[in-house]
Amino acid sequence: MSALPADLTATAGFVVSDKEGKLVGRVECPMYGTVPDVPDALAVRAGRFSRHRRLVPADTIRDIDRSGGVVELRVARDAIRRFL
Repeated sequence: MSALPADLTATAGFVVSDKEGKLVGRVECPMYGTVPDVPDALAVRAGRFSRHRRLVPADTIRDIDRSGGVVELRVARDAIRRFL
């Protein structure tokens, strides 16, 4: 069992890469679900003009590099669900 990342609220604008280092997109905003004050997922937009977003659950995040502004995932890009 892995520990959840400490703070997802300050990740807007971070670049997201999958387990192979491929670009997934940029964090648009944190998503709240089970607890009103604690985000449990991130909304990631693939490109500037893309209408679709990917829902990245907190348990799929391997590491957050705050100095470089990168969120590294432990899953492949195809395993992340898309939503509008």
